[in-house]
Amino acid sequence: MTKTLAPLVSPRLWLLLATGLLLLAFAGCLAYLAADSPGEEVTLGQLAELTEGDAIESASLLDQDARVVGRTEDGDPFWVAYPASDAATAALLQQLTSSSAEVTVDGQASKAAVRIIATGLLPLMILAALFGLFLAGGTGGSTDQIKRFGTLARRDGGRAVPPDVGFDDVAGADEAVAELREVVEYLNDPDRYAALGASPPKGVLLFGPPGTGKTLIAKATAGEAGVPFFSVAGAEFVESLVGVGAARIRDLFASVRAVAPAIVFIDELDAAGRRRAGADGGSSEEREQTLNQLLVELDGFAASAGIVVMGATNRPDILDPALLRPGRFDRHITVDQPDRAGRSKILAVHTKDKPLADDVDLENIACRTPGFTGADLANVVNEAALLAIREGRTVIETRELVEAVDRVLGGPQRRGRILTAPVRRRIAVHEAGHAIVATALGEEVHRVSIVTRGSGLGATSLSADRDAVLLTADELFGQIVIALSGRCAEELLLTTSSTGGEADLERATRCARDMVARYGMGDDIGRMRLAGPSTDVHLRGEAALLPMSDDLHRRLEVGTAQLLDRAFREATDVLEYCREPLLAMIEALLSDEVLEGEALEHRLSGLPLPPGLRRRLTPISVPTGASV
Repeated sequence: MTKTLAPLVSPRLWLLLATGLLLLAFAGCLAYLAADSPGEEVTLGQLAELTEGDAIESASLLDQDARVVGRTEDGDPFWVAYPASDAATAALLQQLTSSSAEVTVDGQASKAAVRIIATGLLPLMILAALFGLFLAGGTGGSTDQIKRFGTLARRDGGRAVPPDVGFDDVAGADEAVAELREVVEYLNDPDRYAALGASPPKGVLLFGPPGTGKTLIAKATAGEAGVPFFSVAGAEFVESLVGVGAARIRDLFASVRAVAPAIVFIDELDAAGRRRAGADGGSSEEREQTLNQLLVELDGFAASAGIVVMGATNRPDILDPALLRPGRFDRHITVDQPDRAGRSKILAVHTKDKPLADDVDLENIACRTPGFTGADLANVVNEAALLAIREGRTVIETRELVEAVDRVLGGPQRRGRILTAPVRRRIAVHEAGHAIVATALGEEVHRVSIVTRGSGLGATSLSADRDAVLLTADELFGQIVIALSGRCAEELLLTTSSTGGEADLERATRCARDMVARYGMGDDIGRMRLAGPSTDVHLRGEAALLPMSDDLHRRLEVGTAQLLDRAFREATDVLEYCREPLLAMIEALLSDEVLEGEALEHRLSGLPLPPGLRRRLTPISVPTGASV
């Protein structure tokens, strides 16, 4: 019988109705408390004259209104407000009582009670109703309705429709796709795992640098398995009100169980799953309750439930250990930057629906973009399409793709910046120095430009034939030599350096310090690590130095300076030995501004090498776009 008499109106509508009634009651109270003003207002002087002439028939003192109302002998009503001074009020009362007028006092008890309600009770009730409306607004207004923070793809005839992407739409992440095929098999037939007593992965953690396609991989897994996909951000669970985040997690998993098998994807998992602090670590009660509820939910479904939770983060190091143990997020998959083959596949995916010219070579574009993520490559293709539209072309040509790579690296060309002849020559000297030394050390140079882009004044695009998994001491030292070669060329040919090599100097100093402090490659300090753990490796952060003695710190600085000095001397040796090719390239850059393709290959082929130079034939991974 209780279910039959269920309310036909949602609690939110009841709250709206109650709020409206309370506001009407408040307005009625204010109207009732308005002071009585019968007849004409008279001044205190006029009242004194009427009193002295015994022209007042009756007078009444209204306590709550602070007014005197009365009637004259002629029957005309009047009123006057109490004086501001208590002494003047007492004198006024003395005048009225000494006259022949009938004087009464009205305490207005009803107004006193209404005033208490209007100034105390009603405002509190209105605030409570408004607060209830605010809370009810986040749930859609129904106690039975689930708080849906995940996006259930679409509903067709009451059935959930899975995402329309699959593994064919994912490129450059073959290892991650191979690991997730087991998840697809489990979602397609969870009873098979239960029959064999096998425990499929309950949770899959995807971690890696930003833009590598973690969200797309999770959505493609759901699409490949043909199951609903719930996507939610970790920050949506964290609120200032204690208990709200835990309630949201309970409601999310309740909605997932209703349509299982399904995939729950929590993006930026570190927002809700951050490591819990110690007793004196300034922990957040709301955050910890949210995390505890998430841990409980991960333990709360069996192998036959058909639910897989996937999370994505750039900071796996700050996640709570209880979240990463087997039985929760028990499978960890790295989604890293794609290699050259992966970049080529990603470019093919993003260009399959775009008209390309017949001579476009995606392998060449992939070779020009080491270190690019899937998001970067998607941006390159989009920029190329915009450039083609701007030029009025119907197809995307190689020049637009090359220009798009440069725009993503350094920004658009700054055509409005006019450079003087000495500045242009200095930029050409700097970039030619990078190109000559990089070629001498076995690096492949794709493009040298003195065109101004963004904050940079020129760029030398380098790429490797393979993406390095690890680097040797010689390869790291080669990075320092190439980074300092631009400044070295300036000092060699123009006698002085400039501020344009600031970024190169920063990169060289960081690499030299890492060699000494992180990798134990310093001659003086030796095989000792002086840097702490790189807690944000996927965000390309630097490792802080560990506490050390003043003497050890001094030796660290000396070792770093020695590496930089040795690299600068080696760059100088190469440039002095290759002075003629260097001068020829400088003149070519001043004439053409950009050298690439056959023109660049002609300038760099057959470079003479100084005797004793240990040419680093193993390709090294140098950051693309070393610039002034």
